[in-house]
Amino acid sequence: MKSLLFCMLGLAMTACAPRKAGNVNNGSDELAMLVGTYTDGNSKGIYTFRFNQETGLATSLSSIEVLNPSYLIPSEDGRFVYAVSEMNDTTAALNAFSFDKKTGKLSLLNRQPTMGADPCYVATNGKEVLTANYSGGSMSIFPLKKNGSLEPVDTLFEGSTGGPDTERQATPHVHCTVFSPDGKYIFATDFSADRILRFVIHPKSIIPHPSAEAIDVDPNSGPRHLTFSPNGKYAYLISELSGNITAFSYLDGKLEKIQTIAADTLRARGSADIHLSPDGKYLYASNRLKGDGLAIFEVNPENGMLAKVGYQLTGIHPRNFIITPNGKYLLAACRDSHVIQVFQRDSVTGLLSDTHQDISIDKPVCIQFVK
Repeated sequence: MKSLLFCMLGLAMTACAPRKAGNVNNGSDELAMLVGTYTDGNSKGIYTFRFNQETGLATSLSSIEVLNPSYLIPSEDGRFVYAVSEMNDTTAALNAFSFDKKTGKLSLLNRQPTMGADPCYVATNGKEVLTANYSGGSMSIFPLKKNGSLEPVDTLFEGSTGGPDTERQATPHVHCTVFSPDGKYIFATDFSADRILRFVIHPKSIIPHPSAEAIDVDPNSGPRHLTFSPNGKYAYLISELSGNITAFSYLDGKLEKIQTIAADTLRARGSADIHLSPDGKYLYASNRLKGDGLAIFEVNPENGMLAKVGYQLTGIHPRNFIITPNGKYLLAACRDSHVIQVFQRDSVTGLLSDTHQDISIDKPVCIQFVK
């Protein structure tokens, strides 16, 4: 195992009881759904469902025991699933599973330590898997074997500090790692330094090269999650501490700031997740700690800028949410209400309405679909 430590300080830049579906069509309307949880209560680990994206109903399929799988991601073909074990010590790990989309069964392939505490985000491009290790303040890179299992950590990059919050930005925190739409770059949110780090992917090397061009965001922001528009022209960052969304234009590795707009007007310092509708017309951002819910924005197709159009209250602590591929439903994982709420989207206005077709599950924190 090669090991490279690059310090960015030196850069000049309960059990599951879902609502059962009655008559569900066994066609293209159905998705396999994966739910990651915290396991310090009644949850076992990862739960799988069949979700009908026309009716909004879910049917329980299977589960597997794994410690604190707080974030997970399926491979593009849906054959494999990669899930963290968010632990605050040396047991922190990344787990690789094979996945049967029809039965929902997960089978452990192998597990590798992340070498950084509290991994909280996972991304993959089919060749390698990235984890963002929050308390470890680092990004880990795992090469993938042909059978979908993980090689040991090959590369570890560290974040830094510099933000003004002496409590929450006192030590490095890396919160998410994202591959760019063109596949040439990796972006990582350097929470405690109020910036986004950029890495250049080299086709013949597993090790990305750190760039001196970090992207600064406003001080005291705490950048958390980053997402790109479906057309790849824009990127949107939700910052946990400021509660602001920063909009960027994107071209060939360059993020250029075009707007900052508030998602959390209550200054709760608990903003969490951010996603665009599949058609790119609306953007949603979740807030916690006060006024728990989802801020809703319309996206200007001409310049990518945002205009707030509404706010949907949710259960307690909506850490993560997801929108169905057809854009009809938004599912919010409300950790402290022990429920996944199913909202129907109005494709014209972007607004949400509660279907009251909740999925009961202990401490849900991450939802992913497999087509």
